[in-house]
Amino acid sequence: MQSTIRESGQDRIFLCCVYIFLSIILLLIFYPLLYIVSSSFSSAAAVQSGKVWLWPIDPTLDGYIGVFKYNAVWTGFLNSIIYTVCGTALSASLTVMMAYPLSRKEMVGRSVWIWGILIAMLFNGGLIPFYLVVKDLGMVNTRWAIIVPTALNIFAVIIAKTFFQNSLPKELYEAAQLDGCGDFRFLTRIVLPLSKPILAVLVLWGAVGQWNSYFNALIFLNSPSLYPLQLVLRQILVENKIDYTSMSASMDTQKLVVMQNMETLLKYSLIIITTIPILLIYPFVQKYFVQGVFVGSVKE
Repeated sequence: MQSTIRESGQDRIFLCCVYIFLSIILLLIFYPLLYIVSSSFSSAAAVQSGKVWLWPIDPTLDGYIGVFKYNAVWTGFLNSIIYTVCGTALSASLTVMMAYPLSRKEMVGRSVWIWGILIAMLFNGGLIPFYLVVKDLGMVNTRWAIIVPTALNIFAVIIAKTFFQNSLPKELYEAAQLDGCGDFRFLTRIVLPLSKPILAVLVLWGAVGQWNSYFNALIFLNSPSLYPLQLVLRQILVENKIDYTSMSASMDTQKLVVMQNMETLLKYSLIIITTIPILLIYPFVQKYFVQGVFVGSVKE
């Protein structure tokens, strides 16, 4: 028979305190999310009067209907998809191409490159030199200003390098060499199929970073037609600015007045809309994400 270890009174008090603390943290995180969701489905009058606390009051979809009549949302949504897909693909590709050679101990000058990327991770020139470099490259007010400058994440390179070192034995490469397999073919045919966890990590990091990014768009983009969805959201939340002239031309004056009285409701609805795509992606890569981060962050 297996004997159970009886917890002491001090252990029970400690566990009780831990559960209480975690419950408070959960409440502090969960309640704002619940409030935003409830407000997005409530009537404009209920939100403005402060009647919404937990559940929607006078449930309605007017906020979401109003958001999708705002043409800047559709433009921003399309731009965010372009930036996220292209930026994630470029970021993951560059990270793998840099991390894999650094994981090979026979690489000439390997230690110099590693120290170089570590210095680059710890020090940078600041915002003004960053802007001047992007400007001199002719990327200001173009889509490239959002995709290219942040394509390579040094921390992701280090995680991927550690993953390749710990997961791919040297004997596998030697066996492939005996069969006449070159470096590029070994990378595409053997390394990448065996590296789904770290690829999931790189894709999720890149996608979340690109989707939520607004600062680069704020300093590099001047044309509203290039604004990502997060910058449109910022205009509404921070600047309290909604360009009603960009709404559907079929709206009459009475409907326009109603929309002007629903600014608060539109804010909450747009927050939910900008959050949903990332929430839909995460469940599909969560299994690989946990494994990839764990293996990539532990050095043998």
